[in-house]
Amino acid sequence: MAQVLEFKLPDLGEGLTEAEIVRWLVQVGDVVAVDQPVVEVETAKAMVEVPCPYGGVVTARFGEEGTELPVGAPLLTVAVGERAPEPEGSGNVLVGYGTQAPAARRRRVRAGTAAVDGQGFRRAADGTGQAAPTGAPGNGRAARRGTARADAHASTPTAAPAMPAAAPTEGPVPVISPLVRKLARDNGVDLRRLAGSGPDGLILRADVENALRAGAAPLRTAEEPVVRTPAAPVAQGGGTRIPLKGVRGAVADKLSRSRREIPDATCWVDADATELMRARTAMNAAGGPKVSLLALLARICTAGLARFPELNSFVDTEAREVVRLDQVHLGFAAQTERGLVVPVVRDAHARDAESLTAEFARLTEAARTGTLTPGELTGGTFTLNNYGVFGVDGSTPIINHPEAAMLGVGRIVPKPWVHEGELAVRQVVQLSLTFDHRVCDGGTAGGFLRYVADCVEQPAVLLRTL
Repeated sequence: MAQVLEFKLPDLGEGLTEAEIVRWLVQVGDVVAVDQPVVEVETAKAMVEVPCPYGGVVTARFGEEGTELPVGAPLLTVAVGERAPEPEGSGNVLVGYGTQAPAARRRRVRAGTAAVDGQGFRRAADGTGQAAPTGAPGNGRAARRGTARADAHASTPTAAPAMPAAAPTEGPVPVISPLVRKLARDNGVDLRRLAGSGPDGLILRADVENALRAGAAPLRTAEEPVVRTPAAPVAQGGGTRIPLKGVRGAVADKLSRSRREIPDATCWVDADATELMRARTAMNAAGGPKVSLLALLARICTAGLARFPELNSFVDTEAREVVRLDQVHLGFAAQTERGLVVPVVRDAHARDAESLTAEFARLTEAARTGTLTPGELTGGTFTLNNYGVFGVDGSTPIINHPEAAMLGVGRIVPKPWVHEGELAVRQVVQLSLTFDHRVCDGGTAGGFLRYVADCVEQPAVLLRTL
């Protein structure tokens, strides 16, 4: 007999507590398989496809597109069993999802924790990859909201030992994040064979990535472009109320926190960028991959941070310490239809101009299509903001908390300039640096900005200091 099980919105990681339904990928009556994406949601950081941890026939969906749900709220219900209910007009549907597990393997969790493989399900031992209920209540529904009972004889495996392909590990796979599950599925990693490094054997993203590196498997993170219909503003009275949620809400919270916590200061300088523009033109005329101006500015920034490491840091307020970082993970501001996002180029200090150009292009396209992952939007140590693309000369950037500084670059335009003792028309840009005054004084900030300006005016300075 089929059982109707409830799947809740899982914990998507990165401290996210809610998500908005963007697009349902299944209809009521559809047959779904284990790990099949069933809904596309937008969090404050990225678009995410949420996979269902068990298979069967969808019997109900909760929430229309555009609805915002908290973590732990019901998403859908699925009929699971040897023979699931037959959708009208669909004919006979055989599901074959196994039988109830022995009591010794039952495992219930507190409702609302939304652990994808921790809601009382296990993998079938027949190698099909389907899921069987291991602790569903007698009425056929998953553990109800507010229940927190666990079988006194429950056994909770901490990690799945490596076994031959013909004998996959029984028991629940300790994976919470659907992002980890999707990464494993996209790259052909069997989570049942991994030993998790997290608490109680929890499998983390790093465990999957380590398995990929060990097996020399390709790491695929690209997803299909997502078409999103913006939520309609809520009209009220004589004006219009636009909810601060999703990306815009996250940006608003982060900027407000930056202003509250960071005693920032800004310094700026005009620089003659004529020689830098000529150098880029010569590089691109030599053949090979084109180099972007943003990539050259990024190379200058990473070289400057090597000379002034105080600006590649953050303040640990609880310990009252400044933490200087060894790697430069360079964020860059990108304006999208969904709002302002800051993708992060990992290990920017170890990349050349061509590699930076390619990574900027990839992340910009992902930002445009809304397919950036939370990992690509977090962990930055310094931000480069090219607001010159909006046709403005200068700005006072707000630091991307908890970083210590941000370099702003205005438009490059012809202006009168004294060059070699004579008045000439040169390509001039305004550079501005906003910095956390707790990590350094004005002399350090000014030294960094002057170094950046010198490299812009005379690119050979960069070559001399590498």
